[in-house]
Amino acid sequence: MKQTAYSTVQATFGRIYRFEHLLALAGWDQAAMMPDGGNDARGAAMAELGVLIHQTLTDPALAKAIAAAKQEDLTADEQASLREIIRQWEQANLLPASLVEAKTLAGSRCSHEWRTQRANNDWDGFLANFREVVRLAREEAQLLSQHSGLSPYESLMNKYESGMTCAELDRIFGDVKQWLPDLIQQAMRKQTAESVVAAQGPFAIAAQRELGLAVMEKLGFDFNAGRLDVSHHPFCGGVPEDVRITTRYTEDDFMQSMMGIVHETGHARYEQNLPRDTVHLPVGRARSMAIHESQSLSFEMQLGRSPAFLALIQPLVSQHLGEQAAFSVENLAKIYTRVKPDYIRVDADELTYPAHVILRYEIERALIDGEIEPDDIPALWDEKMQAYLGVDTRGNFKNGCLQDIHWTDGSFGYFPSYTLGAMYAAQYFATIRQMHPDLDQRIAAGDLAPIFDWLKAHIWSQASRWETAELIERATGESLNPAHFRAHLETRYLG
Repeated sequence: MKQTAYSTVQATFGRIYRFEHLLALAGWDQAAMMPDGGNDARGAAMAELGVLIHQTLTDPALAKAIAAAKQEDLTADEQASLREIIRQWEQANLLPASLVEAKTLAGSRCSHEWRTQRANNDWDGFLANFREVVRLAREEAQLLSQHSGLSPYESLMNKYESGMTCAELDRIFGDVKQWLPDLIQQAMRKQTAESVVAAQGPFAIAAQRELGLAVMEKLGFDFNAGRLDVSHHPFCGGVPEDVRITTRYTEDDFMQSMMGIVHETGHARYEQNLPRDTVHLPVGRARSMAIHESQSLSFEMQLGRSPAFLALIQPLVSQHLGEQAAFSVENLAKIYTRVKPDYIRVDADELTYPAHVILRYEIERALIDGEIEPDDIPALWDEKMQAYLGVDTRGNFKNGCLQDIHWTDGSFGYFPSYTLGAMYAAQYFATIRQMHPDLDQRIAAGDLAPIFDWLKAHIWSQASRWETAELIERATGESLNPAHFRAHLETRYLG
């Protein structure tokens, strides 16, 4: 086979993927298994690997090969692949290796110490590390912004959601802020008339784990290519061939761990179903973080909290946790759709969740664009939580601005992905329901194929072949339409 410039580029990105494979598993181990004393050495090792990846991406030989590949007669698929390669290559070449290393070290230190600082409500201690994370994130944002012409914050957000702008987000989120508060109040008034039986714990952690594994099996998780573990903050990591998901357990609440598992299984199934022939290339990866979140939210919100799915798994709940009145299908549906403004984003109900996301977007955008400093975050957080959800977080850093891991490692620009993902998920299911009007009956009977087959054909198998806007239009017949999200919420919560 003739060696072309494009095949040379492919081979280089195959090496990068193998480095990233090790980096991903090191990160999973750091969060789920590593003893505390190993953090400094692990952070240094991960930083070294990050620098190695960066050096490979910035090697002049790769630049020459990419330039030559642009001149070759490539197929449409190869052109799409080269487009995604160039996107990753350009971002890397805008950042010096010293910044990549410093960011990795600062993020590792801040994330590790955050676990103790959050538990101790220690905002001042957190700030000591966080200021450096913000400084380096701003430095990165400025370098990317000078090249792209986008604002500093948009430049970081585009790492997660390419093509999205603050103007578009402000339009979408501004509309949500107009109708969401009233919808929350209507739903809460409606639910005051409902009788709900609280689940009676304690629920043994071993039993919760077995329940989670059984639900993962129903959802099609491939246990030959992944596993379930525990971490401070639930996540999906690893690589498509070896997907690692985590949850967290408390004996007085099985709902948190179970829906956390359903959520992360959505991420995992996307990864496990990416096309294997291109998984080592950027074109074979997940399209964006909003598309990734749309998978987890398709599983958790659209499917997992539906009465039909709860009817399907109700026997598993009783089998593993025992029989009790709270575990009737009707009562489970009420439990999993209770609306209550509260502190914690990851435990928030479906209806109040967008307010948590919008709050974080507004704060991190101001932070990266230099309008506020890290010291200003608690007061802003308190103000917005009170305004958007009527929740008082003053002095409660643990359940306020210290609750998320994202900012600790400099993942600014990620938060909008959650609500954009919820909107995409609602749009998918509107499309699937048009094709299968009997979808709920099929779900309750254990037939999840209409959902999984559609997702595999239109999202999973497509990976990054198309830009996000085109992917959504090809899948659903229209561009992102937030009206589907509002309609879904009104139907579920107002009936």
